Amino acid sequence: MEDQDIEIPQYFLCPISLQIMKDPVTTLTGITYDRDCIENWLAKSTKSTATCPVTKQPLPKDSGLTPNHTLLRLIQAWCVTNEKNGVDRIPTPKMQLDVARVLRIVRDLKADHLCLRTLKMLDELWSENERNWACMAEAGVAEAMVPLIIKFTREQRMDGLKESLRILNQTWSSSRPELNLLVQENYDLVDALSWILQLDMGTDDTVPVKANAATILKRIMEVARVTLLERLKLETFKNILKAMREIRTSQPGIKSILQVLIEACPWARNRSKILEAGAVFELIELELEKPEKRVSELTFNLLAQLCSCPDGRTQFLQHAGGIAMLAKRTLRVSPVVDDRAVYILTMISLYATNNVLREMLRVGAVSKLCMVLQADCTSHLKSKARSILRMHSNVWNNSPCITVYLLTRHAAR
Repeated sequence: MEDQDIEIPQYFLCPISLQIMKDPVTTLTGITYDRDCIENWLAKSTKSTATCPVTKQPLPKDSGLTPNHTLLRLIQAWCVTNEKNGVDRIPTPKMQLDVARVLRIVRDLKADHLCLRTLKMLDELWSENERNWACMAEAGVAEAMVPLIIKFTREQRMDGLKESLRILNQTWSSSRPELNLLVQENYDLVDALSWILQLDMGTDDTVPVKANAATILKRIMEVARVTLLERLKLETFKNILKAMREIRTSQPGIKSILQVLIEACPWARNRSKILEAGAVFELIELELEKPEKRVSELTFNLLAQLCSCPDGRTQFLQHAGGIAMLAKRTLRVSPVVDDRAVYILTMISLYATNNVLREMLRVGAVSKLCMVLQADCTSHLKSKARSILRMHSNVWNNSPCITVYLLTRHAAR
């Protein structure tokens, strides 16, 4: 609208934005707002019941918004009348998505000749706005995607796979018991996701497709029953680690993969399979790239679990940069990383040969332990660092930092 002195009817204006309403909707309190404004207002409320901006009455988030078609027609007519004064016509808003419409769309997924077209339609709907996500989740779209993904992978079909993964990821709602029951012991879905993670796609879709598959797998692990967790296959872990190498640019994807491995690790059988798949080497390589803080915290958490068993420590020491990586990242990322790094050094030093102890000295792990004693760390962490230094002080006694540590210790007495 041009800047002209045009008198706009007061009831055309949204009480929140004070602009002409483009999609007027009436709330439970009887006040009409522009849809986007009142939806944003409700979304910002941290409680299930917000407050009406005008009446100050309670306004439940799920109370519904009723389109005010009469007011919209009046606004549109007024805009047309004042077009010569520079007023732009208000277009008719798109029909809002509702559960009944989604259910009608989902039914078409069962027809092979309509399946791909329907998937693309659902994909477009969820990408339009967040309002559609909740509606699609309520209609059970996520549950409809599960058998499709299994079907596509069994037939080794790529058409529709990207869309079905993305839709499942976006419409996943852990509060839906129907979805939880569907995936808690769904070995076929886990196998399907595993197959996707090992694909050599060679396209720009590789990262988003595998990142979505990893995120879905993480969500399954969070609600999975013990029977599923205990029967994860070696091949699944190999495929997970293969994907981890390929989706480095997706931080959410990497985090999901690490969380899957962390969820599986408490079971000894899984831990052995994770080690057999070569996880320790891959985790060290990942950390050498200096990822973001949360990725490092997850990586060190997983390494600490794996290094609690002999095979894990052996694999860790076989990597030429393992101890150096621990030394470099300690006191540089976060207290969580510091705690796990000192734990790993504790486990290594308990069973270390003289060659390993000399390596710890050479790459700066010993000096970093001395720095932990002087840093603003917890007393528990300092105690663990002090125990390592005492344990092998006879081997490291020529180190300047050990000399300072010993002098400090004697002075303290």
